[in-house]
Amino acid sequence: MKISCCWLYAISKYGYPPSMENTFKVLKEMKSLGFDYAELEGVRRDNLIAVYDNRRELAKVADGEGLKIINFCPILPGSVSLSRHEREEAWDLFRRGVEIAHDLGCATIQGDSFTAPLKFRGDSPYKESISYGKHFTVEIDPAFEWPRLWEAMVESFSRFTREAKSARLKFCVEPRVGELLANTDAILRMLDAVGDENFGAVLDTAHLNAQKEILALSVEKLGRRIFFVHAADNDGRVNDHFAAGRGTVDWDGVFQGLKKHGFSGYVAVDVGMVSDLDAQYRESVIFLQKMAAKYEL
Repeated sequence: MKISCCWLYAISKYGYPPSMENTFKVLKEMKSLGFDYAELEGVRRDNLIAVYDNRRELAKVADGEGLKIINFCPILPGSVSLSRHEREEAWDLFRRGVEIAHDLGCATIQGDSFTAPLKFRGDSPYKESISYGKHFTVEIDPAFEWPRLWEAMVESFSRFTREAKSARLKFCVEPRVGELLANTDAILRMLDAVGDENFGAVLDTAHLNAQKEILALSVEKLGRRIFFVHAADNDGRVNDHFAAGRGTVDWDGVFQGLKKHGFSGYVAVDVGMVSDLDAQYRESVIFLQKMAAKYEL
């Protein structure tokens, strides 16, 4: 097991998404925190193209700092759109994302399932910024058809899985509160629909805990299809992302399961939107190191 730094650290410090100037800056700050591994995002078209244009310079800066970028996440809401034109635009951007991930030497490229195309009354999840603990209400369009949306997701994720495989990358998706794939069983159903071992899951302990999941059972269900772990904690009522060990996440159950299924990948500290950000990242690293030693992971 190797401990990495999530991009939520950059978002918490510099906004969503960080400017390119701050993207270069935060890589150095991640290293100064003690991390040897980190992830990177490209958010929608403009930010992803900026990352694409700067990918080789980003690689040089990371290499110079002794920091390895192990996961790239292109944030492409159009990938689950009911509009084929929007999906095709997202597919083109994903191909850029694959190039970024390849040039950075990543192990995985990550996707998200985003929110349903429903009319939200007031706030909607993750639209302009990342925040936790909000209540959402929606109006259902009589013309909305879930099977069509599911088919669109399967089409995009199948395509992404193939393109990742062609670049010798693994493709993974993270279940998150409020999104189309929000829990363990939803991602399991998608894994079955895509039907390719190159497609796996990000086990996000904070989001799944807020979904009232029994995390040890989540690990059992996903087994070796867990490609990546996001580690944060909360009280199980709000999907806050606090330091590992501060909430009700069953860390012993998680680590027992990871050990059982031979997990040897990256566990990324995913703390965000807290006032003592650096301190909670350091606290999480110490906690996760102790858990890894306890279970010889």
